[in-house]
Amino acid sequence: MQKLLAYLRLARPANVVTAIADVMAGFFAAYWMVGHDAWSSVLIQSGLVWLLLATSGLYAGGIVFNDVFDAKLDRQERPERPIPSGLISHKQAALFGSLLFILGISAAYQVSLASFGLALLICGLCFAYNGYTKHHNWLGPINMGLCRGANLLLGVSAVPGALQGLLGLAVIPLLFIAAITAISRGEVTGGNKPVLYGAVLLYGLTLVYALGAMGYLAGNVWWAMPFLLLFGWRVFTPLVAALQNPNPLLIRLAVKAGVTSLIILDAAIGAGFSKGVGGLIILMLLPLSLVLAKRFAVT
Repeated sequence: MQKLLAYLRLARPANVVTAIADVMAGFFAAYWMVGHDAWSSVLIQSGLVWLLLATSGLYAGGIVFNDVFDAKLDRQERPERPIPSGLISHKQAALFGSLLFILGISAAYQVSLASFGLALLICGLCFAYNGYTKHHNWLGPINMGLCRGANLLLGVSAVPGALQGLLGLAVIPLLFIAAITAISRGEVTGGNKPVLYGAVLLYGLTLVYALGAMGYLAGNVWWAMPFLLLFGWRVFTPLVAALQNPNPLLIRLAVKAGVTSLIILDAAIGAGFSKGVGGLIILMLLPLSLVLAKRFAVT
């Protein structure tokens, strides 16, 4: 049981739930592109279940390899983690991450070539981040944002013909996740105020762009508005607290709130494209993510 829990800790299940929300948001957007009457056929033929399995494998695999690449550093900064604590060996973790990636790519292949290509892209971006860009001041956050943007488009690929018209949606998670990634660099030593102010700017741009995208692509801002207001309150509150006192604890709380609040941002996208229904469905993932976040580390 202890070994099983260690593998779950490596995969960070609370974060995986947020990846599922990305795909569902993309799916609802694609559903809008084909029209309401096609809902049943799209749901059955799109292989939504395959895409949810794909994103779970891809995200968990990326998270596992994050710990594989950081094993040496974690021995100094986070010795309680599964690899440095000795619960899981370095080779076992690498094998686990590889199997998760294979699962994710294989599941995506069942849906379409577009889904398969996006899955390969996500894998490549994960290895680029873990192996090189993670320690770069601006390449790292952009790289991680691209991972999430591609994950949202993975949901859109349920209807490959909708991809071209909805590429702009990927900018929403790109901006937001780039901000969270930049903030997270202060989890151990404390935050850098210029970086935190930059995150405030990116959060603001995320909200403005999301509003514009809902108006331009979905044709309806008002269904998304309540979700965006909730999202703004939930991410700005801990970030402002971290700005006032950028110690590691408050930085971790800001990052944790940001990661789980991605579900609310995805819900806003789903609501904008489906007159609220998709948003409420996606928002139901939030309690699950919060419960898992109490049991397993998010950052």
